[in-house]
Amino acid sequence: MASAACMALRQARGFWGGADGVGTVHHVAFRAASEQAQLEKRAEIEARGIDITPVIDRKYFRSVYFREPGGVLFEVATDAPGFTVDEPATALGGRLMLPPGYEARRQQIEDALPAIRLPQPRGTSEKMSEV
Repeated sequence: MASAACMALRQARGFWGGADGVGTVHHVAFRAASEQAQLEKRAEIEARGIDITPVIDRKYFRSVYFREPGGVLFEVATDAPGFTVDEPATALGGRLMLPPGYEARRQQIEDALPAIRLPQPRGTSEKMSEV
């Protein structure tokens, strides 16, 4: 993964706005290595006169959001606390974990997810267990 110290934005007038769908950008996320770094970046963005959200607790990370001149949503998210708040790293991915705000919709979310089929190790097949 590449790392960048800055990003240049340019406002180009005269184009129509995008519509959500395949091939569009919902948001671009940037990493803040600490909550302090995030607060400093938030203050810098706000000082430029750009509307930015307060810090939002997403359980696994903290985020702030703002829109660039073309309307794309930008996020600055912390690393901490991380995905191991629910389970140890060795168990990650074993079951669906949801932030508290989504628990009421668990069944609906699970029903919409496609089945995951893990590849079989080389030299094995499903029929081998039928011996």
